[in-house]
Amino acid sequence: MSIIPKPAEIMEKETVFDIKKLSKASGDPSFKNEMEVFNIQCGEFIYSGPETLVCEKDSALKDESYELSIDPGRICVAAAGGAGIYYGLQTLRQLLLSCDKEIPCCKIKDYPRFSWRGYMLDCSRHFFTVPFIKKMIDALSLHRINKFHWHLCDDQGWRFPVKGWPALIEKGSRRETLNVPGREYGGFYTAEEIRDIVSFAAARHVEIIPEVDLPGHTSAVLASYPDLGCSGGPYRVEDRYGIFEDVLCAGNDRIFDFFAAVFDTLAGLFPSDWVHIGGDEVLYKRWSACPKCQKRLEEQKLSEARELQSWITHRLVQMLAERGKTAIGWDEILEDSKQFPLPENAVIMSWRGKEGGLEACRRGRKVIMSPNTEGCYIDYKHSEDPEEPGNIGISPLSSIYNMDPLCPEMKESEAALVMGGQANLWTELIPNGRLAEYMSFPRICALAEGLWTPKDKKNYEDFSSRLALHRLRLDRLDLLQYRRD
Repeated sequence: MSIIPKPAEIMEKETVFDIKKLSKASGDPSFKNEMEVFNIQCGEFIYSGPETLVCEKDSALKDESYELSIDPGRICVAAAGGAGIYYGLQTLRQLLLSCDKEIPCCKIKDYPRFSWRGYMLDCSRHFFTVPFIKKMIDALSLHRINKFHWHLCDDQGWRFPVKGWPALIEKGSRRETLNVPGREYGGFYTAEEIRDIVSFAAARHVEIIPEVDLPGHTSAVLASYPDLGCSGGPYRVEDRYGIFEDVLCAGNDRIFDFFAAVFDTLAGLFPSDWVHIGGDEVLYKRWSACPKCQKRLEEQKLSEARELQSWITHRLVQMLAERGKTAIGWDEILEDSKQFPLPENAVIMSWRGKEGGLEACRRGRKVIMSPNTEGCYIDYKHSEDPEEPGNIGISPLSSIYNMDPLCPEMKESEAALVMGGQANLWTELIPNGRLAEYMSFPRICALAEGLWTPKDKKNYEDFSSRLALHRLRLDRLDLLQYRRD
């Protein structure tokens, strides 16, 4: 069987189902979308003949749960909604990808442990094509990863158009001709491409959450609109990596016109209830020296430049709420002020270990755990091998598998605020899709099991044993993967 993530309950039978008898998925018309996607994904396995694969509605099952029954003459997937049907079909898809002639008969009952099972792709540091993003989304859905956090802008590039702010893509997207004939670096996603990706993902029950990092990591914005900075420039879209002193000017009301236009654009392109506002690694040197920022401090009765970030965060969260969206921010936004405490509806994504997430839960805020200390930064190297590509740390497969979004010291009421977890692929050192695949797999498989499978069913040795066969599926899907774990 070797299914990843491991199902909650599985009962194997002694009989088998002949793959040559597999029909197209059919059944309850409310599952039309899920059946059509499966029929496309698994078209190579489908033969014309009597109906053998049926999808049925079972309203008694919980959201995202499914039951899969495979018998010699019939396969049935049952669920209350489309997500459950899709995941049941993906379990069947895994079996088909690793079996040549027949698949084992079985009875599976399955459901997720956490609702947020996420993956972040940084498309600012390096630009990735639409076909590659779709390939990754499809692979994520095979593993029940249901959130695609799309990091769309940073110091190194702005990746989507905003009405009334054309320079963001004209200059901020950093389109440069490389010293290679016919090749251009950088770019942006058109509104049509974004809608296409969102639709593709939704059909696979993957929700796309856009991120605009504010008020720091904004070199691409400042290079496009220098008047939004404290000094007026000159600024440039960075080709270096790190944390830069120039940030949006907290004393300039025009930044809120910019935020409004950006949020209006995101609200029109992304149906998700969430928008990630970043908020990490903001340096305050420019605010401390800027007369406009100092005036803002006085107006808002704040004492230190760093407190201006809590004022901006408060406004950002409010502006998104007015557009029906909930803000997510990196754990730095917990560093608020008495005058502008973090709004109750803001969600914390804890990346500097779990401490930020634990503090957020104690303060009654919802949390997504993504600690760089426990394997969730998959731009880090797979191993200590000096020949391995990757960033500043080591994130072995076992580390991300064993990452648990819950902390032992959490009270029951605090643990209930933890939505789940996420892996992040920052791409400073990852210039193309093939390397992004290599850094992601099989670590995404480990993350998926850690977030889906009941805690008492998790076992790293068992996972490693199943992964040996699962790698054949990844190969069949043409996903480059690290193999020396």
